[in-house]
Amino acid sequence: MTATTHIPSRAPFLLTLWRDSNVIQKAAALIGLSLVLMALLAPLIAPYDPLAQSLISRLRPPLGFERYKDGFYLGTDELGRDVLSRSLHGLQLTLGLALAGATIGLLIGGTLGLFAGLRRGWAEDAIMAAVDLQIAVPFTLLALLILALFGSSLTVMICVLGIAGWEQYARIVRAEVRKITELPFIEAARASGGGQRYIALTHVLPNIVSPLVVQFTLSLSNIVILESTLSFLGLGVQPPTATLGSMVGYGRDYMPTAPWMVIAPAALIILVTFSVQILGDWLRDRADVRLRDR
Repeated sequence: MTATTHIPSRAPFLLTLWRDSNVIQKAAALIGLSLVLMALLAPLIAPYDPLAQSLISRLRPPLGFERYKDGFYLGTDELGRDVLSRSLHGLQLTLGLALAGATIGLLIGGTLGLFAGLRRGWAEDAIMAAVDLQIAVPFTLLALLILALFGSSLTVMICVLGIAGWEQYARIVRAEVRKITELPFIEAARASGGGQRYIALTHVLPNIVSPLVVQFTLSLSNIVILESTLSFLGLGVQPPTATLGSMVGYGRDYMPTAPWMVIAPAALIILVTFSVQILGDWLRDRADVRLRDR
């Protein structure tokens, strides 16, 4: 008789995350995944060219209302362009801008914060002075000034969004690095001959992932709102290219007669910020060992 050894199967990591999440987190994950897929597949699923105009079809209401025109499910805008198609392409561009801006802010702020926390001295003082200056000046006003001077091209817009929240990363990383570098295992690494680069990459960075994840998700939602604000004021990406904020901005004059021009992009902005904030909280709890088992 031979004995059979049973090796228990381990559920995949994503399945474990899904099982341990609550209803709100599952809803946020599904909404976020749906929004990302909609943005990626926008050129394929958009029923019309977002720039195609048809003045005969202007200001047609969505499906279910009188004067609805077949095929324009969310209605048309003041130039007869399909609101659904423009919303999908606007979602794609808005998410792309938010991701690029948050990544640039993470790289700039994270690098400066890490440098300030490890080097100390005059370098730390200079970096933190720049952080205080950035916090003291309302960034929306600074963004308006930059866009007014250099224009609102896509490159300038990405640069503006990229420096929108770097100071938050710098403050968080510096504080975490100062705290971690006082722990015994860092002293042991130094005593064994580890250099600053080795200590930073091997011991410090893995221990500050949790706050960086939270700040990154906060930056994503904040940048979406900032881009929407700038586009609403007419200083974002210029027409005919559509972002969610510019659609809300240009549609506000038609709110009494054609509210669907604003409702669709505004709903997408709300869904993006909701899902990103909830998922950021969720990832923080999973990444932080102290919160994982609570």
